[in-house]
Amino acid sequence: MLAGVTLLLVVVRYVRADRGTRASMRQAVRVRWGWMRLARMAGLTVTDKTPGLLAQIAAQKDGATPAPRVLTPKIKVKPDQFGVIVRARTLPQVGVEEYQKSARFLADAWRCTRVSVLPDGPGKVVIRGVRSDPLTTPTTHRPTGRPLTNLTRWELGVDEYAAKVWVSLANVPGVTVAGVPGAGKTSGVNKFVCDFAPSAAVQIATADGKVSRASEGDYADLVKRMFAFLDEANALFKRLVDLRKRRSATIREVLGVKNMWHVGPSPEWPLTVLIIDEAHTYFREYKGSDAATKRLAALTAENARLVEDLVKKGRSVGILVILISQKTTGDAIPTFIRDVCPIGLSFAQKTVEAAVAALGEDIRNWPDASPVTLQDPAYVGVAVMAMQGRPGYTRIRTPYVSDTDAARVAEATSHLTSDPDLCPDTLLRSTGRTATPAPSLTK
Repeated sequence: MLAGVTLLLVVVRYVRADRGTRASMRQAVRVRWGWMRLARMAGLTVTDKTPGLLAQIAAQKDGATPAPRVLTPKIKVKPDQFGVIVRARTLPQVGVEEYQKSARFLADAWRCTRVSVLPDGPGKVVIRGVRSDPLTTPTTHRPTGRPLTNLTRWELGVDEYAAKVWVSLANVPGVTVAGVPGAGKTSGVNKFVCDFAPSAAVQIATADGKVSRASEGDYADLVKRMFAFLDEANALFKRLVDLRKRRSATIREVLGVKNMWHVGPSPEWPLTVLIIDEAHTYFREYKGSDAATKRLAALTAENARLVEDLVKKGRSVGILVILISQKTTGDAIPTFIRDVCPIGLSFAQKTVEAAVAALGEDIRNWPDASPVTLQDPAYVGVAVMAMQGRPGYTRIRTPYVSDTDAARVAEATSHLTSDPDLCPDTLLRSTGRTATPAPSLTK
């Protein structure tokens, strides 16, 4: 009876699964059935020459020498859309390193594109085998419209083993995003906006160097959820520096801490995100002696000074700057701004120099992970970044968010948009004080 019910559940799961998961379920069966033989061939077994208690008793009766036992690690196999996740035990002389050395044999036997082996706690390993490459499999993200439970967590997508990749935004002052046009930069940032929009504890402003008005460009569908969208970026930068100064002056009295991240963002003190797309537009160096060129040079120098203030001093008061540019070389984003941003992502690049500017010199030592290798159309939406706690660099498939879904989320959450300049005044009035008025911010 129990076996029949179990079989029925398996059949129902198989019928309801998508095509990729069905193939993985069949693969999981082959992995289980062939494990004993494969483990022996791959050197993942141990010969135990010490007989067990029952073998010793039987040997005493028969007068024969007990045969050595061959110990094979026990496994549990779980299929998903991309392949299988195998959790296994370690044995004496068969630890994580032995599994890692056998990874290429396991990949061939399981018909996987690649296999990774990572520790999974004391005496355990997790083996991830992907049959289809997650990096070349386009994915879509449909925002739920529900507030995130953790506003410090930015989910980027999945890595080359289909494992979810996320970064912590706590105490992060800035993020740089680089890549050639059409590589997926704006789509990745759109996902960020759509995921964080349902929370009143996040307020977003954007300066887009590609457009002249809010109804144009990549962010037109999201403008309703932005407290500011200005083509006159200098005014916005000044406004946010004023906010940074006011927050710095009042944070101890209002929040009772020196660092906003000790208590987390709230509707009264929201995480304020400044997105600067086509950032090189605002930092371009102008050379010339005529009056117009001198005026532009002075403006871009002031832009750099203002954004530097936000990146270097805004972290503890809850201000995050996301800078997007095709190349993040020093002539596009000043190095005194770029090098302070701890998180850097790079989509496809054409030159090694552009990859180094986006990710650092160490990317030269990891040529297989270089964004220069992502120029094929199949890799649109794939980014590279250095992950804390992981050696080398991680390649990430970021999902696509449709314009329809972006507009839907922006419309549904537009009532949550508020001017973060007003928040210090409200909080200070609750303490019996008032803050100096700030100039109005025009959408």
